[in-house]
Amino acid sequence: MRITQGAFSFLPDLTDEQITRQVQYCIDNGWAVNLEFTDDPHPRNTYWDMWGHPMFDVADAAGVLYELNECRKVYGDSHYIRLSAFDASHGWESVKLSFIVNRPKAEEAGFWLQRSEGQGRNIRYTTHPYATRKPEGERYT
Repeated sequence: MRITQGAFSFLPDLTDEQITRQVQYCIDNGWAVNLEFTDDPHPRNTYWDMWGHPMFDVADAAGVLYELNECRKVYGDSHYIRLSAFDASHGWESVKLSFIVNRPKAEEAGFWLQRSEGQGRNIRYTTHPYATRKPEGERYT
């Protein structure tokens, strides 16, 4: 199973050179870039932990790649890392670009689907990540 979230999700993982070009595109457009990480990539888990602070004043993609590599040193083997770019030109933050830049080294566990039948022939489906059956910090080891 391959988790697909954000832009470029159906493409092979981007190389650092391709990530650098995307980051430079974001910087050229005046967007703030940040890095986030999690070991629970459920689609409804929108609140990932942030690595450092948003990079508002970075003028070169090399600064973002440095922070990405530092984040990979700490969380690269066991967490997903996502890069997001925000546009604040309208007075509020809007996500303009977001994509996964790192996946855990272990096999991606995927999700299982729970079916629940309710009143009046209503059927509801809920997705549950297999990874969350293990405690946080041990999910991809």
